[in-house]
Amino acid sequence: MCTSITLYTKDHYFGRNLDLDVTYGESVTITPRNFLFKFQKVPDIQNHYSLIGMAIVVDNYPLYFDATNEKGLSMAGLNFPENACFFLEKADKDNVSPYEFIPWILSQCKSVKEAKGLLAKINLVNINFSDELPLSPLHWMISDQLQSIVVESTKNGLNVYDNPAGVLANNPAFDFQMFNLNNYRRLSPKVSENTFSKSLDLNVYSRGMGGIGLPGDLSSTSRFVKAAFTRLNSVSGTSEPESVGQFFHILKSVEQQKGLCEAENGEYEYTIYSSCCNMDKGIYYYTTYENSQITAVDMHKEDLDGTVLTAYPLVNEQQIRFMN
Repeated sequence: MCTSITLYTKDHYFGRNLDLDVTYGESVTITPRNFLFKFQKVPDIQNHYSLIGMAIVVDNYPLYFDATNEKGLSMAGLNFPENACFFLEKADKDNVSPYEFIPWILSQCKSVKEAKGLLAKINLVNINFSDELPLSPLHWMISDQLQSIVVESTKNGLNVYDNPAGVLANNPAFDFQMFNLNNYRRLSPKVSENTFSKSLDLNVYSRGMGGIGLPGDLSSTSRFVKAAFTRLNSVSGTSEPESVGQFFHILKSVEQQKGLCEAENGEYEYTIYSSCCNMDKGIYYYTTYENSQITAVDMHKEDLDGTVLTAYPLVNEQQIRFMN
């Protein structure tokens, strides 16, 4: 499963944890402005905004897990099993396969407002990338420097939700996740008040008691609550190292360690990578489960007017700095 967040300090940041039990050879992938995006049922796009993000490249096509374009619009796909529903073609709609969804939006839109314009005409169709790569059941968070939305295609159709929490996890649907926050409205970063009874003198015996009841398990509802509480109460300096560091600290609050979440195949789900993209500067930062050192790729140091994908394999070996 996965968790995606935004963070705004002086600059604006977007990223996610990818939690799975298998890896796919993903890499930090830059798509330049003149790379030909081919689509199944809508017109191909030759000239577009450049993108940077995490992807697997298959037959020279970037299958993005998450990405940010040169204008700062960002998007991540998260697992949404048993709820995601994709449809047959509709003649009056833009029929886009879910694997094309991130390139379709980010190649053309510079803001959430513009993305909403495309979403009004879109139909997410049940067309696989290939027989070997069937569609994953996903929903998506889309963010710019001002706001976030969540897009869910279910049996009831396409739902687009405003996302004031700036967080997305997995099941259940986003509207339930937001409603569920009502159950935690008494959480506070401040010292808790005794509301149990005026008849009992109950003491504050530890710092952090305002957070008693904050979930700590690995379920998607608990991760949503914890990530939202952590993000919305987060305090960070405004420098790039402080902001990026704080972003990864928020993601670490909901990361998964090997051995704690067993999958059906006997393997264990864990946080394969965590990402943080500076939406204003186009710098993509990441860590992996094996390598906690932050690695960065700057899209603007590449030829963004080119036609060829650039892919940087992940640095997975732990980097340790010796001081003596």
